[in-house]
Amino acid sequence: MVWTEAAVLAGPPLLVLALAVAVALLVDRLFGEPPAWAHPVVWMGRYLGLLGPRVWAWPAGPAWCGGALAWLGGAVFVMAAALALDVGLAVLAHGLAGQDAGEPGWSVAAARGVLLGLLLKPLLAWRMLRDEVLAVEQALSRSLSDGQQQLARLVSRDTRVLDEVAVRESAIESLAENLNDSVVAPLFWFAVAGLPGAALYRFANTADAMWGYKDHRRWMGQWAARADDVLSWLPARLTALSLCVAAGRWPGWRALRAEAARTPSPNGGWPMGAMALLLGVVLRKPGVYTLHAGGVAPEPAHTHRAAHWAGRATALAAAALLLTVAGMGAVHV
Repeated sequence: MVWTEAAVLAGPPLLVLALAVAVALLVDRLFGEPPAWAHPVVWMGRYLGLLGPRVWAWPAGPAWCGGALAWLGGAVFVMAAALALDVGLAVLAHGLAGQDAGEPGWSVAAARGVLLGLLLKPLLAWRMLRDEVLAVEQALSRSLSDGQQQLARLVSRDTRVLDEVAVRESAIESLAENLNDSVVAPLFWFAVAGLPGAALYRFANTADAMWGYKDHRRWMGQWAARADDVLSWLPARLTALSLCVAAGRWPGWRALRAEAARTPSPNGGWPMGAMALLLGVVLRKPGVYTLHAGGVAPEPAHTHRAAHWAGRATALAAAALLLTVAGMGAVHV
């Protein structure tokens, strides 16, 4: 097979990006998550889980350095693996399309887009997020205990001390925050840097989820926490904007910024604050923050409305990112 090296190593054209996103979201909707043995995020978690306990037991300075080096090593590996897969897909797409030379044509782009979408899918998880949040509401309809147990699959806090309203608030908060972490941010970084960008973000977010706490992991996890803050900064704000468009409402920039500032996270408060304002409900984490304090206590209908808006926001964010890439001329067909 003879074709130019540049045709393979160049970034994927808009058609490839658009088709990959469409395929990834379709596969996500139809089939959900792949099995654990084939899930890249599971493998990222195993790497982080293997090194974490060994490094966070070190003194502060060595733990910080060890955490940073472990993060960088993992990041380089996942990006290199994603790049290798992306280049391999370009080769395979040429073969499937039956082209032997020249710049990639429509048939090559279509084949590459479908295959790339299959690899992108495990790096985002909308269906699982939606199903888990709605499962909390369904469990609450049976009993508070069932709702608490179901919520424990979504959050790290002690759910046994939460009443029904607090369980529902936590589920809606998790939906809003993870809409960024599990959907919009991976799509954003895929649009910016292809499969390596999406893989890097998922690694960074997983590392923050496992290491980024101010407890015995404090020093080892500082690099991971800051890296996730940086990579999530713009996507979190785009997530809030997408929710506003999906809901057909605009609470105002000052109101959004004020609510976002109430949370310790520089990013999580944006989608959560937007969701609280749009729904007209109060969302609280006792002892940490209260969002939209003047809102009403959320009811079951609010959970379903939030899930509906989040689904629309996912589609809107994907379309907006692709249109932005096309408008900037960052890629070409």
